[in-house]
Amino acid sequence: MYIIPAIDILDKKVVRLREGDYKQVTEYDVSLEEMIDRYQANGTNLIHIIDLNGAKGDFSNQEHLFDVIRKTDMKVQYGGGIRSIEKVLELIDAGVHRVIVGTQALTNPPFLKELSQALSGRSKCIEKVVIAIDVLDEVIKYSGWMESSPIKLMDYVDKCLQLGFFRFLCTDIGKDGKLGGAGIDLYGKLLDHSPFIKLIASGGVSSMADIEKLSNLKIESCVVGKAIYEGRISIEEIKNWNLESLISI
Repeated sequence: MYIIPAIDILDKKVVRLREGDYKQVTEYDVSLEEMIDRYQANGTNLIHIIDLNGAKGDFSNQEHLFDVIRKTDMKVQYGGGIRSIEKVLELIDAGVHRVIVGTQALTNPPFLKELSQALSGRSKCIEKVVIAIDVLDEVIKYSGWMESSPIKLMDYVDKCLQLGFFRFLCTDIGKDGKLGGAGIDLYGKLLDHSPFIKLIASGGVSSMADIEKLSNLKIESCVVGKAIYEGRISIEEIKNWNLESLISI
């Protein structure tokens, strides 16, 4: 299992939310560029960047974030406000390692089928799309976790698999930003239902012990944010874990 450091951006600032609540924001006195440089200097070559403004339909951050991403040679997994097939293709063509799609896939039923068709014939491009599933009590949330989807969790996974999408970023909202442990039960249910999906876990990771528990589930990777900023997990520990994992990302 690979550990992916997370950088969440709100109003061009590095932040973390608690349970996805935009009213419960912790700001950190460091810029996006500084965080990227810090991770890169410590041997990390894949980072997870989320535009929290974009996630709720405010695209004022996007040009700034895209500009930063274009300038780094780090591999970037990027999400937040990806609302069109054209934007997905633009980001892939610009060198973004993985593009996360969430709200549009849930609210626009033809979107995933059309995206699958657009990626058909483009070598390995389907591998570059990550389907975001943000879950609270097994209910899928979207639009910055402010809206609930009527689609059942496992039905949605099945739909995505049928269209060729196999990598999922699952955030356990009830755990997110609390440093109280990861959503082991939720991830276990997903993997019991579909053992061959590439699952990226997110939310609640507070220690290397949580990392060990996730690794035992055969999860592909996990996203870690607040635990790094709060000093619960060091960048050196992440570097050592990833080197020992010997996983290609």
